[in-house]
Amino acid sequence: MYADHFGLKQAPFSIAPDPRYLFMSERHREALAHLLYGLGGGGGFVLLTGEIGAGKTTVCRCFLEQIPKRCNVAYIFNPKLTVIELMRSVCDEFHIPYPQREPGTATVTDYLDPLNAFLLSTHAVGQNNVLIIDEAQNLSADVLEQLRLMTNLETSERKLLQIVLIGQPELREMLARPGLQQLAQRVIARFHLEALSEAETVQYIRHRLAVAGLTGPIPFATDTLRRIHRICGGVPRRINLLCDRALLGAYASHKSVVDRRVVDKAASEVFDAEGNASASTASTRRGALGLALAAGLALGAAGWWAGRSFDPPPARVRPAIVADAATRSALPASAAAAAVSASVTSVPAVAASAVVTSSAVTSAAMPAAASAAETSASAVVAVDSVVPFDAKRAFERWPRQENEAWLALAASWKASLDANDRDPCRSLQARQLGCARMTTTLALIRQLDRPGIVTLREGNGPPAYALLTALDADSATLQIGTQATRLSLGALAVMWGGEFATLWRAPTAYRAPLVDGSTGPAVDALAKQLAVWSGEPAPASGRAIDTALKVRVAAFQRAQGLKPDGIAGPTTFMQLNRAAGVDEPRLSSAITTR
Repeated sequence: MYADHFGLKQAPFSIAPDPRYLFMSERHREALAHLLYGLGGGGGFVLLTGEIGAGKTTVCRCFLEQIPKRCNVAYIFNPKLTVIELMRSVCDEFHIPYPQREPGTATVTDYLDPLNAFLLSTHAVGQNNVLIIDEAQNLSADVLEQLRLMTNLETSERKLLQIVLIGQPELREMLARPGLQQLAQRVIARFHLEALSEAETVQYIRHRLAVAGLTGPIPFATDTLRRIHRICGGVPRRINLLCDRALLGAYASHKSVVDRRVVDKAASEVFDAEGNASASTASTRRGALGLALAAGLALGAAGWWAGRSFDPPPARVRPAIVADAATRSALPASAAAAAVSASVTSVPAVAASAVVTSSAVTSAAMPAAASAAETSASAVVAVDSVVPFDAKRAFERWPRQENEAWLALAASWKASLDANDRDPCRSLQARQLGCARMTTTLALIRQLDRPGIVTLREGNGPPAYALLTALDADSATLQIGTQATRLSLGALAVMWGGEFATLWRAPTAYRAPLVDGSTGPAVDALAKQLAVWSGEPAPASGRAIDTALKVRVAAFQRAQGLKPDGIAGPTTFMQLNRAAGVDEPRLSSAITTR
């Protein structure tokens, strides 16, 4: 209803688990790393807990995407079952045949024996089996005991069934009870998913708006964003509910910006009396949402799972898209965060999250604006083939020397480099190109919209380098030479720590960055581009960086989702170039094969 009013292509704050809106904060990545570590732990229980709406289902979806092809998965999202019903559901999920009995006459053995036979047969052919139970806080004590007994199914080498329990904080309290000590002792990895910080809340809101098609300033004032965080306590589902209602309220009031009054009114409607109070405690957060959110979460998870593309065993999981689980099994729990150190199209284009260094360009004329057709054409990379992603083969093929990736990147800018050049950035300066290195996110890379070098690591191994040439809603394309590999963003997250290097065209005599008192052609070019962007007449030449110009730079940065520090550095000029239509290579959403 309000999408057109705010320049959006779709509503950005739906509570449906749309993979295009996937947001992985540092906490989410740590949670995913713990699940992946537990997968290679040789059996037992893995525990993931968190508040309602904290993103447990998001992490679970990413986890399922990372499970290797040789692993069979059973997923149960309605655990309010008896022991018999649980055993029947597990067999159904694994597609295990079992004896058909009259109602009320079946026993645990009727399902346990076929399950044991299935686990042994799959183990014999090198397959693993994982049972995932969502909303596990609803499990009864006798069902938990049966799950513990199921982990006794083992060979002399390892346990045959890995069980992942996902639930609300009460699950931790349940496992701390004296009667469940034996089960608690079999938990090999556990993680409690906390809410987003204030900075992450802002990033989350910016990210969802960007995915929904927003290209201008975000329709929330800075103090309003802080207010949203305080009301929602950093819980993503609560943020979605509040922001959606606030945008609707602003639209109904014919406002282009959501102010605090609109947010408070929306909070009172969505959260009733709690909307005007801090959501600092877990019990308060859970109580306000009540059954409506619980039902929404269950329906969302059920809807997503019903549409899953997993095949029946022995290949019940999607094709392998990340490193084999064996490569992760050596990961210590204490190093979990390092294993999954990149966001998955999740963190927005905020320059505060990107540390940029740039090689100065001493003499580069700003090229004329290219047509949209020319810009689009420069983004399509011709390759011999696009192959499915195989992490092991990819790391064997990808270069270990960064210079090889710089050769490919330079070629996309129609610049040549010597293969033995030890300082490609210095050489590219002579070709009117500047280098920019940053630690950033996929969201900012989408916004910069240019190919670049990503640094990848397999576990704790040495780095490899690949050229990122395309980004879709749920996949990325990496290119080496004339062969491209397409992989999911979740797979990329496991290998990529945010290191990104790219090229850009700078104005004449640019020296990074432009600060107070700077003068010259680069400052003149900056002032002219800002004038074009704001629709004002071109200013006279010869001005210096002063407070007024810095305010204009900050306004542009804020509109682009960058840190509004007023300093015109490489990232700001990249966005100015993009806004002006400067002829630079662009990322593609499609790959052309020869």
